Amino acid sequence: MDHNKIKTLGELKASRYKSLSVKDELRKNLVKQLRTRSKGFEGIIGYNDTVIPELQTAILSRHNILLLGLRGQAKTRIARLMVNLLDEYIPYVTGSEIFDDPLTPISWYAKHQISIHGDNTPVSWQHRSERYTEKLATPDVTVADLIGDVDPIKAANLKLNYNDERVIHFGLIPRAHRSIFVINELPDLQARIQVALFNILQEKDIQIRGFKLRLPLDIQFVFTANPEDYTNRGSIVTPLKDRIESQILTHYPKNIDISRDITTQEAKLHPEQRKKVHLDGLLRDIIEQVGFEARKSEFIDQKSGVSARLTISAYENLISTAERRALLTRETKAEVRIADLSGIIPAITGKIELVYEGELEGPAKVAHMLIGKAIKTLFTRYLPDPEREKKRKSVNPYIKVLEWFTEGNSIEISDKMNTVQYKKELRRVNGLEEVANAFHEDLLEHQSFLLMELILHALAEHSQLSKRYMEGGYGFSDMFDSLFNVNLQTED
Repeated sequence: MDHNKIKTLGELKASRYKSLSVKDELRKNLVKQLRTRSKGFEGIIGYNDTVIPELQTAILSRHNILLLGLRGQAKTRIARLMVNLLDEYIPYVTGSEIFDDPLTPISWYAKHQISIHGDNTPVSWQHRSERYTEKLATPDVTVADLIGDVDPIKAANLKLNYNDERVIHFGLIPRAHRSIFVINELPDLQARIQVALFNILQEKDIQIRGFKLRLPLDIQFVFTANPEDYTNRGSIVTPLKDRIESQILTHYPKNIDISRDITTQEAKLHPEQRKKVHLDGLLRDIIEQVGFEARKSEFIDQKSGVSARLTISAYENLISTAERRALLTRETKAEVRIADLSGIIPAITGKIELVYEGELEGPAKVAHMLIGKAIKTLFTRYLPDPEREKKRKSVNPYIKVLEWFTEGNSIEISDKMNTVQYKKELRRVNGLEEVANAFHEDLLEHQSFLLMELILHALAEHSQLSKRYMEGGYGFSDMFDSLFNVNLQTED
């Protein structure tokens, strides 16, 4: 149907246009999508076998939906993508505040226009992108914001009773008639405001300042909530929850591969960074593993959750840390190093809620611990477990490295080093390059040095070397020498 040619109610009738409720419209287009096996919900990764099928079932059932999950689980994005299941254009009575369907008008204005102009009533068309309304629930949201209020000036000017629809200033929900309306963080909405939603969901009645108005609004409601909010900041009142037909649980990525795909898709890198900075897959995995470690850390409040935004921000910071180093050392290319992980600390500390024990440690220390645990977890993918090899002293591949440090040697890897200095410093460690290449023969040069760095971090995580944090990098020394120095400082 060419919406540009239909300008009046009569022309709309002649075109045999059929009105559908918004839920029937979503269902119709989803049925088409499923039959043709077209891809829906583009950009949502990791939910193909869990959340998406449940969401499709809810849409087919024409349900209002509650997306329940911790922060950073793409709840709002899912709701926004539902717009793609709406028809591209729908007709409405020109001038209607609530975009009345010309064939089934519900407002006084639309009915009045049709009674006066009949088939000549002007018709306009609304694009699906305009049929989405989103409101973040906060304690200061009022009934007037969501539903509307009486306008006493209108009442006085028009000499109308307050019970007349014409004196009402419509809120967000009536203006979302024939659209998708999303309320984020529903438990934060005051209980009395939640109660005001009851009749809209089921009985289609609106009550404003005690005046009851029958207005059969046609809305697809989508609510989002964090499970923690049920006990922390508020709750969803039982009668409202009972009227939301489908509750769908979201979740964090279940493995590193999915997490990597999400980070790669969402990270906003400057084109110059993409050209100049090279990030190896090993470091990509460490970034994602930091997120997994955070989601099981005893220092972090697991009820609050650890958003996928942590790894996205950490990825961006890691790239920028390497880029900054290259700019300072006047190098045209930058290979990301393990030492550059010191640059992701700000991305971690701002994304985690610490429990009491975590507060005692401090956010920066907890962030360093998460990075260390991530390295320790992933290390055995690439090289033998240092703890197990320690028991086999005669064949321990790390023995030369450890002996070099035992002799009182130490090294520092910082962001002040250019590539030549970085490689020279790592090559100082006896046996380090040898053990890295012994288990991986076909490494590129930069990968070999990356693995050399990784070995030092892993030995430190297994308490076989001492690791200290410096501004823009890390330093390594013998474990016992470190203890001896600490004792000397204590005596002073």
